[in-house]
Amino acid sequence: TQGVSSAASDVYKRQIFHREDLMKKRITALLLLLTLSVTSLFACTSADKSESASDKTAKTSKSTSTKKQELTPVTLNEVAHSIFYAPMYVAIEKGYFSNEGIDLSLVTGFGADKTMTAVLSGTADIGFMGSEASIYTYNEGANDYVVNFAQLTQRAGNFLVAREDIKDFKWEDLKGKKVIGGRKGGMPEMVFEYILNQNHIDPATDLTIDQNIDFGSTAAAFAEDKSDYDFTVEFEPGATNLEKQGKGYVVASLGTDSGYVPYTAFSAKKSYINKHPEVVQGFTNALQKGMDYVASHTPEDIAQAIAPQFKETTLDTITTIISRYYEQDTWKKDLIFRQESFDLLQDILEEAGELKERAPYKDLVTTTYAEKAAKASNDTQKTN
Repeated sequence: TQGVSSAASDVYKRQIFHREDLMKKRITALLLLLTLSVTSLFACTSADKSESASDKTAKTSKSTSTKKQELTPVTLNEVAHSIFYAPMYVAIEKGYFSNEGIDLSLVTGFGADKTMTAVLSGTADIGFMGSEASIYTYNEGANDYVVNFAQLTQRAGNFLVAREDIKDFKWEDLKGKKVIGGRKGGMPEMVFEYILNQNHIDPATDLTIDQNIDFGSTAAAFAEDKSDYDFTVEFEPGATNLEKQGKGYVVASLGTDSGYVPYTAFSAKKSYINKHPEVVQGFTNALQKGMDYVASHTPEDIAQAIAPQFKETTLDTITTIISRYYEQDTWKKDLIFRQESFDLLQDILEEAGELKERAPYKDLVTTTYAEKAAKASNDTQKTN
């Protein structure tokens, strides 16, 4: 009250704070006792239940049946959503991941840099991207660096699209032209420059390469009426869609002209692989089954299988794209990431001026899981 002195007011406040402190301590003690009681009860009644492999609450499949096997949730961040990665989508649509006890959540990162960030931050368990990203982070001194455990593609998956229909295209035709390229330091751009160098074309002086357009916007930028680009480097379905719109013509395959290149691989942090080897093995087994399906079926069959992943693309277009990839031997027969492929990758990085120091294969690649998956696949084929 107004009649209470300042000193008395301070005493009054201290009494209030003392009471509040005692109350907080009593509440904390009660909560602790309650927690211990519940924990003891849970331990007695649920001792036979274990945590999921990824330290997250294991989810059951979409079915509500209590008899259904509990699945381990795994978040996969893919660099792009492209028909180029057909074996992975086959594995998803055919239920191979769930058969291996995995509840897979697929997220698109739209760029290797973003996918790598997701893996390093823990928002994704597994990343699918160009392996150059793992070399960059290793050389930057990451302690819990990313390790590649399965290689999916062995050729580049993009195509050179021209404004005009050039019947007898030669790489020399790019001299003096303006081209939409890829992100600096990324596999699409480095493979493109690798091909240019192989054809004695200087990427810096013989043509103009625009590397400032976002990965998912290149086809739209090329298709604009006011666009002054002569060529663009496109993934599918971007390349085929430009053709169907009459906005461009596929004149070359970077996958064919670059040769065999370890373009994309699956990877995870070293700690995740060490902690969850059974999850990584199951994941790799599912991928191998997807590879086996692609190797033993026609483009039409593969297109039917993965169509739900590409609802905005017609079945005819999906089939056309798969046929292109099929003809250029895009997909490996197994998932083993061999050292000669890793060495070639670092050669490309060095030639592009993106690599100051070569990274050790033994640190950044493990073939254990892919080898086991390949053996299981071979054994199954023999018995059949």
